[in-house]
Amino acid sequence: MSNKLTYVLLAVFIAAAVVYTSAFVVDETEQVVVTRFGKIVREPLTDPGLNFKLPFFDKVNKFPKNLLFWDGDPGQIPTLEKTYIWVDAFARWRIIDPIKFKQTVDTVFSAQSRLDEIIDPAVRNAVTSYRLIETVRRSNRVLDTFEVGIEKDDAADERIRYVITAGREKIMLGILKQAQPKLDKFGIELVDVKIKRINYVDQVRNSVYNRMIAERKQIAEKFRSEGVGEARKIRGNKERDLKQIESEAYRTAEEVKGKADGQAADIYARAFGVDPEFYSFLKTMEVYRETLSGDSTLVLSTDSDFLGYLKGLPDSIE
Repeated sequence: MSNKLTYVLLAVFIAAAVVYTSAFVVDETEQVVVTRFGKIVREPLTDPGLNFKLPFFDKVNKFPKNLLFWDGDPGQIPTLEKTYIWVDAFARWRIIDPIKFKQTVDTVFSAQSRLDEIIDPAVRNAVTSYRLIETVRRSNRVLDTFEVGIEKDDAADERIRYVITAGREKIMLGILKQAQPKLDKFGIELVDVKIKRINYVDQVRNSVYNRMIAERKQIAEKFRSEGVGEARKIRGNKERDLKQIESEAYRTAEEVKGKADGQAADIYARAFGVDPEFYSFLKTMEVYRETLSGDSTLVLSTDSDFLGYLKGLPDSIE
């Protein structure tokens, strides 16, 4: 009885092992190629679900069904006008024929190497066939930006010089069309190719920076000259206003002084008319006070009218 139970358990174990080794699951993100001793024995499995194979002899080769990423190495490439730039490109690809893929490259890692050998030269050929502006821009749309210190009309004239005949999108499409026929034999579909980044090489970048610095210095000098001119204009207006204020003040002062002199003359005239002899006496005394002091010395004749009041007072005053 125990031997029979042992045989039953052994049979169950063997059956379970056979089922376990023969059953496999295809994920929704995978596609499977079944091989026997390296030879493909059935159509590729692309639908998700449970499947079976010959145990111990068949091998399940799984490949991704979703989009895969290729990232190229940045490289130094000359444009059509011989301007050297750094170009960093990337691509999206997928496996559309797992049988061809298995027979040629076998692994995703090997496929990446094949993509390097095919896409990198295509990118280089495309960049060298066009001007830099064609790789940077995609259309002749007028840019809605402007630089401080540069008039908008001048900036628009500067932009009109660049006429885009192809643009980045067409260049990328050309790279795709050039690379795809070489990838068909590997069962690979190249979905798209894009340029991640474009930059000048160090030598050209330094030249560009120096030109930008010179342009900014020119703009700064323009601002300075305009500021100096505006300052001189302000100073000129200030001097003009100051002269105008001074002239008006001088005119007002002269008018006041003229009125005062007229009033004083009128007072003197009226005072002289009341008593001319007394007025003459007062004026003479004022002259004595202003001209004669303790240190003054006068040599006059006795007939001089200047000292007439010192000789004797007029009768009217006595």
